[in-house]
Amino acid sequence: MTLKDIISAINSRLQIKKLNAMQEATAAITPPCRLLLLAPTGSGKTVAFALPFLRSLPAPGRGQVGGVIIAPSRELVLQIYEVIRRIATGFKTVAFYGGHPMADEVRSVIPAPDIIVATPGRLLDHLRRGTLSLDKTSALVLDEYDKSLDLGFDDEMRRISARMKNIRTLILTSATKLQTTPQYLDTRGMRTLNFTGAAEKAPAPKLDIAIVESPVRDKLQTLADLLASMAPASRVMVFVNHRDAAERIHSDMRRRGFPAGLYHGGLEQQQRERALVMFGNGTTPVLVSTDLAARGLDIPAVEAVVHYHMPVDAEAWTHRNGRTARQGSEGHVYIINSEADDIPEFIRWDHPYTPTATSGGNPAESPWQTLHINAGKKEKISRGDVAGFLIHKGGLQSAQVGTIDIRDHCAYVAVPRELARELVKTLIPHRMKNTRVRVSRIDD
Repeated sequence: MTLKDIISAINSRLQIKKLNAMQEATAAITPPCRLLLLAPTGSGKTVAFALPFLRSLPAPGRGQVGGVIIAPSRELVLQIYEVIRRIATGFKTVAFYGGHPMADEVRSVIPAPDIIVATPGRLLDHLRRGTLSLDKTSALVLDEYDKSLDLGFDDEMRRISARMKNIRTLILTSATKLQTTPQYLDTRGMRTLNFTGAAEKAPAPKLDIAIVESPVRDKLQTLADLLASMAPASRVMVFVNHRDAAERIHSDMRRRGFPAGLYHGGLEQQQRERALVMFGNGTTPVLVSTDLAARGLDIPAVEAVVHYHMPVDAEAWTHRNGRTARQGSEGHVYIINSEADDIPEFIRWDHPYTPTATSGGNPAESPWQTLHINAGKKEKISRGDVAGFLIHKGGLQSAQVGTIDIRDHCAYVAVPRELARELVKTLIPHRMKNTRVRVSRIDD
């Protein structure tokens, strides 16, 4: 693709009318190239690395994998895939990740795709099975390389790179400065673009940071008071340091009546997927999570971040807080402190905050409930199909159709809670695009 074509697609398909400074810098790079891009989460780095990456690829439709993008998590793979797929007009782009049928991916490589976005383990699995070849691949991106190292994917990436003998463009991205670059790749002459300080040069995020004192070591009651003091339906991320703590806090919040979801690395992929869907569409606007959700996820409009546990380091503090006050919006950060805590030096706050019963009141049930439909992209179902089905067959008004998420073999849609049960019954005899589908409510 030419630079002009890529920028035109970014403008029209992503609705980005002007590149930011980092994206302009990568647009000025003429491939082939070797580039280390240092940039924080939420800075637009997918578009930034896409500019030289897509220009490095051979013409589409040659039956060879031209470019590979490796990312450390399924969620990040899907986000990158959606961006690249929309920009790379005419290129066959596929996503490989765990948690869905390998058979679907095997079918997608016939003929060979032009671009693969994948987690390291899943891509290596394909190479071992012999379902594809990377002999002719000329462009490689290792996105969030620092996180991949932290998660122990270095060996997988080394094994994958051993199958790629013709890399001419190599791009590494990282949110932090790297202590070392991969020795198994040719990084000679690698250029570094450091935008980790971009936030210091840009207008500061509109963050209000408050410390909330818990009168006892167990902070559950303080957390409940804090959540109850917030406006109903506010999206709030509650960060903890351990999976077992996330489970305990989530169970307690549910028992108290808060519409809360749970997210950590010990959950099955489908459970994590549903947690993010239901958080994003407002069904469970409180999400209790480990630092797994602190970066690499595209979650819009988070009003507040709560540090139930003190972050383990300054990087975790920054990434957690980065989930709110995005794209110029305001955000709130709350640090729950008890006598058992030691507040790290890197934590600063603006003022104390004491939740009161008059601030917000009792937990409010979410006005939304999520429906599951057992057909998705592979069945040629689109968001428009789902909306039309609910409106024309279910009798909903367009304003009553909430956020729609389409996955490979299923779809999720938020609908008014008071209508959900009868809506499922109403839809039983009807077909969507001449296909019999099963619609069910997800317990939240």
